[in-house]
Amino acid sequence: MKLTKIFDQECRQCKRLDEFLLEVKQNYPGYHARPVAPFGDPDARLLIVGLAPGMHGANATGRPFTGDYAGLLLYEALYEFGYSNQLISESLADGLELKNCRITNAVKCLPPQNKPTSAEIALCNNFLTAELKTLPQGTVILALGTIAHQAVLKACGLKLNSSKFGHNTLHELPGGRMLIDSYHTSRYNVQTNRLTKEMFADVFRTIGTLLDKE
Repeated sequence: MKLTKIFDQECRQCKRLDEFLLEVKQNYPGYHARPVAPFGDPDARLLIVGLAPGMHGANATGRPFTGDYAGLLLYEALYEFGYSNQLISESLADGLELKNCRITNAVKCLPPQNKPTSAEIALCNNFLTAELKTLPQGTVILALGTIAHQAVLKACGLKLNSSKFGHNTLHELPGGRMLIDSYHTSRYNVQTNRLTKEMFADVFRTIGTLLDKE
């Protein structure tokens, strides 16, 4: 798989996002403040889809779910279930590597107030569509949150109401792939116990069962 087929570092399709990133770069010169590339194993059979880069997380570091609260539970689970060589993801230079797993986002650029518009989600979906086409049969896609869930459905050419989001719920996709949902690992969801460590672990146990069948 070539990264250039599923990601464009120079993408400026969304005027609002492009202008916002330029503003962020002025305020935080050391931040990545550009589209954030997928990260992980090119031959992964587990693809994790988040919403979008966080202001002081992926937007700052250039790696999905790195440097902010939302990545704490995610990378802890990846380490505990054997997909990562490290417990914590801090920066591009921290030596972290993923095995049989890749992380991407439904929207590759930081949106104002962490809320992309429907038009921005639709424009960025072309990259997710291209990425899903690289996945082999039997791949499991983990969607973190409803927007990621719907983005995967759209990228597969399915209607958004064809499968309803549900935590630890499994959906069959075209091409022998499988979609499983989880509440997002956001600070709000974790601190309110909408998503607990055990609930998230259950999702990874389901994923492990699915991958072991192949």
